[in-house]
Amino acid sequence: VWLQVSPFPVLCLSFPPPCKHFPASAPGCCRYGERVGVPGKTRAPSAHRAVLTLAGDPTAMTVTWTTFDLAGSIVEFGPEPGGAFTASAQGHASRFVDGGWLRRSMFIHRVTLRGLAPGQRYAYRCGSPLGWSRPYSFRALPNGTDWSPRLAVFGDMGNINPQSLPRLQHDTQQGMYDAILHVGRCHCNAMVGDAFMRKIEPVAASVPYMTCPGNHEEKYNFSNYRARFSMPGDTEGLWYSWDIGPAHIISFSTEVYFYLNYGRHLVQEQYQWLERDLQEATRPDRRRRHPWIITMGHRPMYCSNNDHDDCTEHESIVRQGLPQHLYGLEDLFYKYGVDLELWAHEHSYERLWPVYNYQVYNGSAESPYTNPRAPAHIITGSAGCKERLDPFVPKPREWSALRIEDYGYTRLQIVNRSHIRLEQVSDDQVWHGRRTDPQRPPRPARSDPYLG
Repeated sequence: VWLQVSPFPVLCLSFPPPCKHFPASAPGCCRYGERVGVPGKTRAPSAHRAVLTLAGDPTAMTVTWTTFDLAGSIVEFGPEPGGAFTASAQGHASRFVDGGWLRRSMFIHRVTLRGLAPGQRYAYRCGSPLGWSRPYSFRALPNGTDWSPRLAVFGDMGNINPQSLPRLQHDTQQGMYDAILHVGRCHCNAMVGDAFMRKIEPVAASVPYMTCPGNHEEKYNFSNYRARFSMPGDTEGLWYSWDIGPAHIISFSTEVYFYLNYGRHLVQEQYQWLERDLQEATRPDRRRRHPWIITMGHRPMYCSNNDHDDCTEHESIVRQGLPQHLYGLEDLFYKYGVDLELWAHEHSYERLWPVYNYQVYNGSAESPYTNPRAPAHIITGSAGCKERLDPFVPKPREWSALRIEDYGYTRLQIVNRSHIRLEQVSDDQVWHGRRTDPQRPPRPARSDPYLG
């Protein structure tokens, strides 16, 4: 999760990340310790754009931030209440050079805080004696599986027109979420990325901010995305998984199917990793502890929007795979009993009935989401961006349960081992284009309750 400090420091908290330097030969990277900056100018190496992320261990959190000159990578932290920074942790920095013509360079700092008490709230700041961020706070995740994680889920929230961001900030300040799932289109490229990271900082520096890559992160082989976020695993955030309460969540890249110029081998590598991860997640002892298997990827397998995106075609490449049906994900997810698939990319909200191969497999007519025979799908890409909203085709498909053309985002609570609650928040009907009372915003006027 990225935590961001305004206007200068940038931080990121996450589960223990890959924690490895980018190789000097990699695009957009060079050796740690090389000085960067504008010739003839000096800048205080203040911490900017902080992000928190998870790494699978509730006693650990990773903070990521940036500076424009070389400085130490230190996080000072301590339990709340109290306000004193009683502990510190050190990490490492890697120099990153953007692939654009300006060749902008910065240092990405990563520090993992370990030995956190489950459920304890901590205050922290990041940086070095040369410049610190302002103080932030977060709550370490509870331990075990007998608790109810609360998640905010959305995709396609941009630097321009981020309609849902004010309410997300309010929700975060009220302690409503244990983690954020940003399902692609993170707007993290170049100077636009700097501005976007500053905007999301009040959210991303306060709760774990978990991401997956989308099509807008593609520039220079996803180098900004891979550098700015610190997800668990060793794939620089392209695909990874983690456990939270009674759920196992898998993040993956739909973009490997569309940008084959970066290597067809990535499709095979991801598919093989997904199968290994699902095999492990469905071992009887594992499935008893984490019965919910949830996936998140940017471009959906199904949608009923009135555009020419891949999901409007019968042969979705994510669903069916490359030619000769190589590495299609629908059969894989169906085989291993995935329960819920989260998507974005379409700038709207759509909930599907449990579906496989275009056939509806509801649990029953009365309770379609109780013991369904196929995964349920949620498309939540209406948090707000410069392209605004996407319309739907006039007639819904038979597998489409609900469609909403409002700006908004999704609240998802993993209630226990047998129930998930889902609600779609409409910013259009709540705010009517303005904030009526910033201190006490009204309840959502329209929602999508989902209990299964």
